Amino acid sequence: MGYKVAVVGATGNVGREMLNILAERQFPVDEIAALASRRSLGTECSFGDTTLKTQDLDTFDFTGWDIALFAIGSDATKQYAPKAAKAGCIVIDNSSLYRYDPDIPLVVPEVNPEAVDGYAKKNIIANPNCSTAQMVVALKPLHDRARIKRVVVSTYQSVSGTGKDAIDELWDQTKGMYVPGQEVAPKVYPKQIAFNVIPHIDVFMEDGSTKEEWKMVAETKKIVDPSIKVTATCVRVPVFVGHSEAINIEFEEFIDEDEVRDILREAPGILVVDKREAGGYVTPVECVGDYATFISRIRQDSTIENGINLWCVSDNLRKGAALNAVQIAETLGNRVLKKG
Repeated sequence: MGYKVAVVGATGNVGREMLNILAERQFPVDEIAALASRRSLGTECSFGDTTLKTQDLDTFDFTGWDIALFAIGSDATKQYAPKAAKAGCIVIDNSSLYRYDPDIPLVVPEVNPEAVDGYAKKNIIANPNCSTAQMVVALKPLHDRARIKRVVVSTYQSVSGTGKDAIDELWDQTKGMYVPGQEVAPKVYPKQIAFNVIPHIDVFMEDGSTKEEWKMVAETKKIVDPSIKVTATCVRVPVFVGHSEAINIEFEEFIDEDEVRDILREAPGILVVDKREAGGYVTPVECVGDYATFISRIRQDSTIENGINLWCVSDNLRKGAALNAVQIAETLGNRVLKKG
């Protein structure tokens, strides 16, 4: 016996990935619905070998459905998620709307699977920010061994994290650079993204940080440990898919780089590719379509006591969004619902 699953926002980048991953991982589905706004009504989406036609989210009745994977913005989630939850359907939400609600669990299954048990307070589980998800997968097994005091992270985030319009803007600007008179002015981003980097993701806050940077701080504390100090600089780069992070970690006690390498090799969801030679590391191009979070460039930081540097790469549409949501559904099924 399987589950009745609805994918909300099925025509978007993340929604389509959710459908792909549910099929790839053979999630036990008895019935599946692809939901979208009225303007996308009837649009076709793939679920394995099956073609689904989108249904109207506005009129959909969630009564009798087990799980809804939400991949729409916070405004729409605020309207529809409570309706689904009230109807008895457990919502797994990819927006930022519920991440900081103390009554709603924020879950990365490799890190805090037990947190899903708290879903019952509001029938909602939150999916973390894409940049946080891959980082905490790497931090948690190391924190269990040597306790992390402080993390300094710089991110290199792909345009797919902003959505389809951003992907199109990078593509069009790149082509326009080679055709005189066909240059494309920035619309999605405040500055040109092609052949450039932009140290600005989400809105600026009073202290000078951006909200993306604040998210990494707040979410790491909620998922891993509130005592960890985190400072982040988040940068948008001209890459279509795949987020990268340079992470500096300060521990409470000494841990050798070889032990770090061994711990991460055994950790769930991680692949270590760390050869000290040209090409002996993973870049965003190589992570696309993969489930893993890749770790490279592991080395001691001699400028501080008990310091380690590492390089972390993952497909942001997968581990950073759709895959993590499906893994939450799997964890929920194994721990709570126990049908399939």
